[in-house]
Amino acid sequence: MRSPAIDVHTHMLHREWLDLLKRRGGPRYSVSPVGALQDVIHMDGAPFMTPLPEMFDYDLRIRNMDRAGVDVAIVSLTCPNVYWGDAGTSLEAARILNDDMAAAERTHPDRIRWFASLPWQHPSLALEELARARREGAVGVMVLANVDGKSLTDPEFSLIWKAIDDAALPVLVHPTAPPGVRDMDMSKHNLVPPVGFIFDTTLALARMFYDGFLDRYPNLKLIGAHGGGALPYLVGRLDICHEKIPTCRAQTDAAPGEYMRRIYVDSVVFRQEALELAVSVCGPENVLYGSDYPHNIGDMAGCLSRVDALASDVRDRVRGENAQRIFGI
Repeated sequence: MRSPAIDVHTHMLHREWLDLLKRRGGPRYSVSPVGALQDVIHMDGAPFMTPLPEMFDYDLRIRNMDRAGVDVAIVSLTCPNVYWGDAGTSLEAARILNDDMAAAERTHPDRIRWFASLPWQHPSLALEELARARREGAVGVMVLANVDGKSLTDPEFSLIWKAIDDAALPVLVHPTAPPGVRDMDMSKHNLVPPVGFIFDTTLALARMFYDGFLDRYPNLKLIGAHGGGALPYLVGRLDICHEKIPTCRAQTDAAPGEYMRRIYVDSVVFRQEALELAVSVCGPENVLYGSDYPHNIGDMAGCLSRVDALASDVRDRVRGENAQRIFGI
C-alpha cells in the first residue's frame, strides 16, 4: 500500500490580502489588468504574479486534491508574501493569511495544514506573529528567498531564526524575484518565473551553505522550493569552489554537498531525470512531494506521477513518509 501523498509546496491567498496589497503595496507593488486577467500583481511596473480563482477556494482545492490523489496539503502564501507596506500593514497581511489558513484547517482537519507567514522585515513583530501562529496550529514557516532584497543570513533576522530553530520547525524557502531583475533585463520574455525564481532560491541556499548558517541553527528543517533551485545540478561546482577558493570555505569546513543532505527539497521540477538527480544528491529521505498548485504551471497530478515513478522504497518516502516525519503529522 502506498504512503499518503502530502503536498508541501502549494499555495492559497485571501481576498482581504489582495485588497490590502492594492491599497498599500506601493510604490513597489501594484495590481492592474493584463489582457483578460484583471488582478495581476506587478513589481516595479512589470507583471510578477497572477492570482487565480483556485487560490481563493478551499472547497475547489479539496476536489482537485481528490482528483489528483493528494491526501494532505500544507498550504502557504506565495510571493510577494507580506514584505510590503509599513510595519502595521505587513503584520496585518500576515494575520489575514494565517487566520484564514487556520480556519481552513479547522474546516478540513484531515486535509489541510499550513505554513505561517511572518513580517520578517520587522523582527519583533515577526516573533510575536510566530508565537501566535503556532498557537493557531501552524506546522512550519514560509520565507521568501530574499526579504525585500535582504539576504536570509542578514544578522537582522537572527532572532527570528533562533526562535524557529529552538522550535525545530520546517521552513519552506520559496523564491521571489531576485534583486537586480531590472539590471538583468528579466522583464523581457518574463524571465522571472522560469529563471529568476530558481536562482533566487539557489543563491539563498548557497549563501547559507558557505556562511555556516546550518551550523548556527542545527535544528532547522529547510525545504528548498522547486527541487532546491539549480543546486542539485551545481553542487559539484559549489564543492570544488569550497575546496579551492579560500573565501568560499572561510566560514565553514563542511562542503556544500554535505549541507545538501541536511536540507530538504521538493518535487516541483517537471522532469523525471531532474527529480532523480534531486534524490541522488539530497538522499531519498530528504525529498518531499510538492505541486506548486494552483499557479498556472502547478501540477498536482503530474508532479505526483513523477514521484510514483521512482523506485518503490524511494517513492513512499517522497510521497509522504518524509513529510510525516518532519511535520509530525
